[in-house]
Amino acid sequence: MRPRVILWDIMDTLVRDPFFTHMPGFFGHSFEDLVARLTPRAWVDFELGTLTELELYARFFRDGSTIDGAGLKQHMAEAYAWVEGIEELLLELKARDVPMHALSNYPLWYQLVEQRLGLSRYVELSFISCHTGLRKPAPEAFLHACKQLAVPPEACLLIDDRAQNCDAARAVGLAAVRFDGSVPSLRQALAQHGFLEVTAQ
Repeated sequence: MRPRVILWDIMDTLVRDPFFTHMPGFFGHSFEDLVARLTPRAWVDFELGTLTELELYARFFRDGSTIDGAGLKQHMAEAYAWVEGIEELLLELKARDVPMHALSNYPLWYQLVEQRLGLSRYVELSFISCHTGLRKPAPEAFLHACKQLAVPPEACLLIDDRAQNCDAARAVGLAAVRFDGSVPSLRQALAQHGFLEVTAQ
């Protein structure tokens, strides 16, 4: 069976992830130094919806240091940007009536992405971890999406920048393409799965 539904990861697949590129600078740290200071699991719990925004700010650093939460949120909101070439690809897929849904590990701040970029013009924001309580690469994250869409796993193609998520999706029957940042390579993969016309090389 060829897949007929695309499940898109959001961060670093559709949208540049400021967690890696902009958040460290907000605190005046390198990424490595920032990670060393973070409270373990705080961001993960925020993504799962078990930690509120204010609770995240209170628990952000393991030493209890206070942060400018509103400033951080605004800093992140201003940094969201399309991965180059992706919006044009989504527009083309939408014109072909391809069903597309987000399957993303992200907190309620996905709403900031939506406000800035209008993701939902192309992709339905159906399966965000803060609402589902499920994070990739847990098998349940993929199977829940299939169940809600009323399609078998083989009918879905995951596109994700993380190899472990792609491997986990394949393990439960989905097709998967790891996005390495190359939109031309992604276009070829989509053509091979029947979502786009095959073009001559």
